[in-house]
Amino acid sequence: MNDPKLIRPDIRSTPGWRRLLGKRGQAMPDDLLREASERLGITALIVAMLWLLGTILDHVALHIQAPGSDRWLTWEVDDTFSAVGLATALALYVFTRRSRGNPRFALDLGLVFLLVTCFIIAMLVHWEPVPADWPVSPIISWLGVAVIIFAALLPSTPVKTFVVGIVAVSMNPLSMLIAKWRGSWEFGSWVNVLLMHYADYLLVGVAVVISMVVRRLGHQVAQAREMGSYQIGELIGSGGMGQVYRATHRMLARPAAIKLIRPEMVGEGSGEAAQLALKRFRREAEAAASLRSPHTVELYDLGVTEDETMYFVMELLEGMTLEALVAREGPLPAGRTVHIIRQVCESLAEAHAAGLIHRDIKPANIHVGRLGLTNDFVKVLDFGLVKSVVDKTGDAVPAVAGPSVATAGGLTPGTPAFMAPEMAVGEPVDSRADIYALGCVTYYLLTAKLVFEAENAVQVLLKHVTESPVPPSVRGGLPLPPELDEVVLACLAKEPADRPQSALELSRRLGEIRGINWGPDQAAEWWRAAAPV
Repeated sequence: MNDPKLIRPDIRSTPGWRRLLGKRGQAMPDDLLREASERLGITALIVAMLWLLGTILDHVALHIQAPGSDRWLTWEVDDTFSAVGLATALALYVFTRRSRGNPRFALDLGLVFLLVTCFIIAMLVHWEPVPADWPVSPIISWLGVAVIIFAALLPSTPVKTFVVGIVAVSMNPLSMLIAKWRGSWEFGSWVNVLLMHYADYLLVGVAVVISMVVRRLGHQVAQAREMGSYQIGELIGSGGMGQVYRATHRMLARPAAIKLIRPEMVGEGSGEAAQLALKRFRREAEAAASLRSPHTVELYDLGVTEDETMYFVMELLEGMTLEALVAREGPLPAGRTVHIIRQVCESLAEAHAAGLIHRDIKPANIHVGRLGLTNDFVKVLDFGLVKSVVDKTGDAVPAVAGPSVATAGGLTPGTPAFMAPEMAVGEPVDSRADIYALGCVTYYLLTAKLVFEAENAVQVLLKHVTESPVPPSVRGGLPLPPELDEVVLACLAKEPADRPQSALELSRRLGEIRGINWGPDQAAEWWRAAAPV
């Protein structure tokens, strides 16, 4: 991957996002199964509401029909069946909401729920005594409808759908036989049982066809998610211009992360905005591939599918972003903050030396975690807004104002809370804009607060341009070395000339601060405690 020219789209070898056929026997993606489990929970909640409302309305109807009778206040057998149905549905709903286990088990539990519900409905229908002359004629019952609904909502194998469906609709004949045994319905020969409910058995066949269609659609998604040599798994994050999925190399079994963008995310597929987004996405990959710092996320591969979905494959990181870290821990110790920021400086120093400005340094784009045996190892992410300040001769030149690929078409660069004043007003920017943003990040780590806060993004940008920041030691309420306050405020200077002039200079100044420390033992202890999270 040393030569960026090796990173190029290979449309011929890449399956399209909309390929129609799926592999036989291929498992459905876990995230689709989890979504189905969530649908099951919602269905169970709806069924619970129906049981409750049905029972209440039955009693209200009794009161309206016989206002002088107190029967509507009496608890009857029908109410017992309804209560069991309500409790079963609520239990399944709670399970699907609290369970973080295998979604396949939840879906199997949903099939059991279908059987129980069908039994209760059948018993309710056939519990009351039936006149001797009641006709036995073919009908389509609620049981057949329920089997079809579950086949459409919950992915299952055709065999499992067939078996469960047959048992479910057989609850009607079973309840009729129970009614005959109890003496509440004399319907003649047992053949009348099948005659009355044969239509439900036909609906089971329809449910099997529906389950085959649903499963095939899941297979199509799994097949479509094969990007080059990688099999895409669950969604692990979204941000910037793309979504990030967990992936595995099909030959090497190497875990990775795949980031992809579809043109319609920013506009019509053939529109100017979509084409600019694709260019920006390609530039992110090319910029990341040209950087070799261990503190810059490593790029493995790049490709484009047949429907112009662009993707690139990068290393799968273990840990969390600084945004998540501060949300979990609150303000970080000064020693740990300096340890993290100096690693970011190493990544930015290489990028700046190559004439590249990140332009979107923020806590969500800085990852801290484990790398091998090293703890608190930092990786800088998302070079989607990186801007080259190198001319065709290879010499660094000042960045010019005006629209770039990232800003044209309505795509706003940067994040207001971490944006340098010169970028906010549209003036030329250089590497010192990243230094300002890194000062904002340092401030956030030390205080768990943004440098400037306001009701909207415009007001935040205005404060970056006009207001002086409160020192982090005052804002965060924690004792900090005066030298650290000075370095952070220097990074936040309004004029680029008043800031540290390079990432290396900033790293050196941070390293000279005395009285703070964060060593390997402290980092290892913290990550041992945080590992389950």
